[in-house]
Amino acid sequence: MSKKENRKIQDFDGLYAFLRHYVDFMLRMAYRRIKYVGLEKVPADGAVIYAPNHTNALMDALVILAMDRKQKVFVARADIFRNPKVAKILRFLKIMPIMRIRDGMDEVRKNTEIIHKSVDVLLDKVPFCILPEGRHQAKHSLLPLSKGIFRIALEAEELMDGRLPLYIVPVGLEYGNFFRFRSTVLVQIGDPINVSEYLREHADLTQPEVMNLMKDDLTERMKEVILYIPDDEYYDATLDTCAAVINQQVDAWRKEHPQERRHALTTRFAANKMTLGQIAALRASEPERAAELLGLAADIHHEREARGISLGSVVKKHPFWSRLFQLIVLIVTLPYTIPAGILTLPVTGIAAFLFSKMKDRAFYNSIRFVVTLVLWPLLLIIYAVVLYCTLPWEWALAASIALVPATVLTQEAWRLLRLVISDLRLLCAPGLRRAIKDLKHYYSDCISKLNK
Repeated sequence: MSKKENRKIQDFDGLYAFLRHYVDFMLRMAYRRIKYVGLEKVPADGAVIYAPNHTNALMDALVILAMDRKQKVFVARADIFRNPKVAKILRFLKIMPIMRIRDGMDEVRKNTEIIHKSVDVLLDKVPFCILPEGRHQAKHSLLPLSKGIFRIALEAEELMDGRLPLYIVPVGLEYGNFFRFRSTVLVQIGDPINVSEYLREHADLTQPEVMNLMKDDLTERMKEVILYIPDDEYYDATLDTCAAVINQQVDAWRKEHPQERRHALTTRFAANKMTLGQIAALRASEPERAAELLGLAADIHHEREARGISLGSVVKKHPFWSRLFQLIVLIVTLPYTIPAGILTLPVTGIAAFLFSKMKDRAFYNSIRFVVTLVLWPLLLIIYAVVLYCTLPWEWALAASIALVPATVLTQEAWRLLRLVISDLRLLCAPGLRRAIKDLKHYYSDCISKLNK
């Protein structure tokens, strides 16, 4: 057997390490802000299984990968490994297959080999990442967790035989927008579950009972690090309520935490969490008032969607000055963004074509990222050759350097243009603005009465 065939999936790979620097850099460019919180909670004394929520397809794994410089091994559903060439690429990317119940019990039994390989990964203290929901959902919510992660954890704990403590670490991924390039990501580490201690504390329970208990525990810990909104008839109304009252909630939060910056992702998260807690308390204690409040928010949501107005426009505290600043930026940068937009058309065009083949919008960011990652360097080389063949080298060099951030700056210009258009639509909807203002007042009234 060759050395290559003998190589473990977690072993160092020079090409992978080299490409990872590039992928991590491009990931940083794909988002305006990526914030990691609670990295100190990740145990350093044992084996780690990361358990993030799954809302944004491939981007979830890339955000986890970029958490630190450690390499990580991921699992993905087994059906995508059926093509040998695809399977080879996935193995290079340090992704292992896992069978699911829906694949049939005969297939699930094949997981024994995967579990043994996962134990080998964990014993080498290489973090293992499993998305416990099993499938993605572009919502601020949480699907029921599958038992796969707990089955692997318990069998891994048995096979490791006390050589290392094993932890399941919940991770919350909060995107400012699930479908747009140049959004934001807040990544928060939750309180780990020490699997070894868990088993000792519940030694009187059967394995299925321990798995169910651990499943409930992990679910609650994951809910703590995401904006968990129950996926019911009030989901959209709750989200619109959070957007409408965010600024007054930020003010209230910062009175108790004056050291926190107003526009920090963590401040916004805490303020929204406070709103969600208040809405949940109102729904429990005064369901009629809660239904009336969320009914108002639902009407706002439907009108906002019909007019093509984004939640970002609702959130703004000083929309006039924001619109003015955005317009100035757009006008000043037009001499760059217009030609840059033309030169990046192959990237945006191919991405748009692939979008048309996808029913699930949650794949949009992943597709755009991969197309940019692969195609843009090739285009830069072609453009550089043309420039050096047609211009003096000084001009060619300057133009080549100026082209490097073209995809990012073009997407940023499009983002600003969308926001300006959305803001103007809100400006031209006085009835909607009054409804949002009424919602804020009614919310404050409900919460003040709730707190009495």
